[in-house]
Amino acid sequence: MSSYEENTHYHHITIRMPRAAGSTDRIYRIAMKRILIADDEASIRDFVCRGLADCGYDTLQVSDGDEAWQQLQDGTIDLAILDIRMPGLSGVDLCRRLRQEYGYDLPIIMLTALGTTDDIVMGLRAGADDYMVKPFKFTELLARIEAQLRRSDLHPTASSRTYGDLHLDPVSHRATRDGKHIYLSIKEYRLLDYLMLHHGEVLSRGDLLRDVWDRDFDTSTNVVDVYVRYLRSKIDDPFDRKLIHTIVGQGYKFGDR
Repeated sequence: MSSYEENTHYHHITIRMPRAAGSTDRIYRIAMKRILIADDEASIRDFVCRGLADCGYDTLQVSDGDEAWQQLQDGTIDLAILDIRMPGLSGVDLCRRLRQEYGYDLPIIMLTALGTTDDIVMGLRAGADDYMVKPFKFTELLARIEAQLRRSDLHPTASSRTYGDLHLDPVSHRATRDGKHIYLSIKEYRLLDYLMLHHGEVLSRGDLLRDVWDRDFDTSTNVVDVYVRYLRSKIDDPFDRKLIHTIVGQGYKFGDR
């Protein structure tokens, strides 16, 4: 039995616009964004799919990671929502595999029932763009989906950044410092890119949550501090000259003191 929802066989909305009497109606076909929901809980899949369908999205639901992997091969998915601990390929393993084989163009939101920092960071380090902790409100999930799709639709022109002996490559998502190549996860890359863009400025945790994680909420999370530690371990700790500085009571600053 197919796990597709009935509405997911249609990837366009057809709109018939009446014209003057005696002439043929003009028909427009508008592409719909297609979202994959992979979760072994049918109630979660149905809840999300119904809400997205009401908002005009085309949805596809699957119950395990192996099936999700198969459905993601044809390139018709615009965003994937993955349960972190579903059967078959886990959300973390699937996300990591997608990033390794296809890069970072597909936005991925991870679902977790645990909500612990370690669990969340594990998904983000695998390459997820965002996460939701179950149970969640559909309006919050929708806002995060819209934020990720906006970013995906913009397709900003990639630009490299250089500060001293540190160079950031937007194609490989790697940094090079003092001639040494440093691999970065998607969030590490975005965080470093943002810090380098605003070098010399003091950036609060709220600034980073809003502009790197697309969040105006969840201010109690320490995910920013966790990722700053990750970045420091890669681009600062092995070198004498430190570039990421903690400004007590305010946030972080990139550059020389």
